Amino acid sequence: MNGLSLHADLNIRVPHVDVNFRVLRIELRRSVAPWAGGVILTSALAFLYLVNAAWWNGTTAWTAQWTSLALWTRSLLFYLCPLAVGFGALQGLRDHRSKMVELLTSTPRPARHRAAVPAGATAITLASAYALLVLVGGVQVLANTQYTHLSWLPISLVGALFLVAGGVLGMGAGRALPSALTPPLLAMGAFTFTALMHLSLGRTATTDPATGFPTSEPNRVSLLSPEVDEVHSALVTLSAPVHIGQTIWVLGMATTGFALLVAATRRARLIALTPVLAGAVLALLVLPSDPSRMYVVDKAAAELVCEGPVCVTRTHEDRLAALAGPGKEALRLLRGALGERAPVSVRENTVVQAVGSTPKWSRTTVLLDFDDDLVTAARGARQLTWALLAKGLVPGCTPVGWSGFGGDQYAQAVAVGWVLGELKPLPGVSAGTRDEVDTKARPVWKKLMALPRAEQVSRIDAMRGAALACKGDPFDVLSGRASR
Repeated sequence: MNGLSLHADLNIRVPHVDVNFRVLRIELRRSVAPWAGGVILTSALAFLYLVNAAWWNGTTAWTAQWTSLALWTRSLLFYLCPLAVGFGALQGLRDHRSKMVELLTSTPRPARHRAAVPAGATAITLASAYALLVLVGGVQVLANTQYTHLSWLPISLVGALFLVAGGVLGMGAGRALPSALTPPLLAMGAFTFTALMHLSLGRTATTDPATGFPTSEPNRVSLLSPEVDEVHSALVTLSAPVHIGQTIWVLGMATTGFALLVAATRRARLIALTPVLAGAVLALLVLPSDPSRMYVVDKAAAELVCEGPVCVTRTHEDRLAALAGPGKEALRLLRGALGERAPVSVRENTVVQAVGSTPKWSRTTVLLDFDDDLVTAARGARQLTWALLAKGLVPGCTPVGWSGFGGDQYAQAVAVGWVLGELKPLPGVSAGTRDEVDTKARPVWKKLMALPRAEQVSRIDAMRGAALACKGDPFDVLSGRASR
């Protein structure tokens, strides 16, 4: 009897599940959901592959590291999320366009059951499109790095949730406001929201007191946007409070969207707005207000791996073998030239500063960035040694994230030439500016080499002090034009 009872139970349940899957397959065929997923995937890939921008450059390329992949694909949500909202609104208009609203509401099937199928189809296609986008980049990341971890997953999962919530919210709004203008207006409104969060409303502008240059940092409100800041360091990730707060926010959006789908009266539609408002309030209470607690250094990725006095982060451990020899040689040369005042180690810089701020350097450690022009342009161990000498003597005071050319480069050429006893063309100096550097640096180098040894060392010490503190022009100090 027990076997017969179990068999009968199975006969009752299996067809029910099969019917649900069959309805879902029919919904996928007859809705705009597959088109939404296809447009989002193809447009994102086209954007990444056809535009040669920051996501292809250096250690922060979207195919270089897992965290960079997650952050760069999240940055595309500034227009992918508005697309999802627009497609969702178009899907929400379907019953109105077919003039079946009264017929469907008169059926005994609960409204939430009718809404679950199209909402599920939209969620599946949008999440799948985003997953395929990450998969395309992930295959390339596997080939480009030896450092694997899972701390990037929350960034991508929240990104997928933003897309799904945007699609469902658009569906609910389309059903509540059945007009042909609803989809484009909602899409433009969502795009305006993400743009304002990234450009003005979501950022706090300040001025760096040392340089007078403007700087800009995200504020708490900006984290309500699906978009993230550009990736300036492979060591930076989003903090746990950001993931939690954004998850609360997107769940509120999705709940409101679904509630609007099933609401039949104006009062019910007004009540349906409660989850998104409550989600925004709760999210703002959870999200950090300090920018340094929004984008944080991944401690596991920034862990140092050393070979003697030369250290790199765990993220770039595969570069240690090529750096160790030139690093030790640069320290030996600096020791011979500067004596006890010479730096004693070479280390990858793990300090992440705001864009536009003044760099901070160490007197005892040569700090390097694998995206620095001097380092990336070095060919072979000898040029890498010269690059490390330049970073140890004149590390450069161009504001973080900016590019510049002038006194720092001239001072680097003179200082490295003083250590080597011969003026050398440094890596990272283009052929077009090499003659300019030589014209500016050679007279100063000759004048410096003609001075007594004690005076040479005194000028180099004064130059290095100005360069490390980012106060004054190191080249003017070497030239004797600045007071020391």
